[in-house]
Amino acid sequence: MPEKVVKDKVLVYVVRDGNLLVFRHTDYSYEEVGIQVPAGSIRPGESPEDAALREASEETGLAQFKIVKKLGEVEYDITPYRFEIQHRHVFHLELLEEAPERWASQEDHDGQGDPTHFECFWIPLEAAHILQSGQGALLGRLYES
Repeated sequence: MPEKVVKDKVLVYVVRDGNLLVFRHTDYSYEEVGIQVPAGSIRPGESPEDAALREASEETGLAQFKIVKKLGEVEYDITPYRFEIQHRHVFHLELLEEAPERWASQEDHDGQGDPTHFECFWIPLEAAHILQSGQGALLGRLYES
């Protein structure tokens, strides 16, 4: 078995009126990739805060976010999908612009390879236990003052 690598990641909870911003990959089925929140890798020299804001924008197509607070850090072993342990910096973000209930978006990966297509939408926070790959691990911290 390959040796597992540890990767620094960010994961963001964007909350509006008791709803959580999520997306699904439209190029894959729910069974393959599930429902996710914006997340991704921290680039070399990038702070977790900057990575959180960048990933939120890249995956939703929206631009105006602000960090409410860092909720914490958690590790998630994503094996066997990849032999990788993700060290996740989890943030609560507020959206500072209007957004529809549902919209299409795509991430262009800085022009490397084909874009990834998403459908973004809002779900009630109470339903967020359906998030894939342990992404809901720190949702309870949204309720801590």
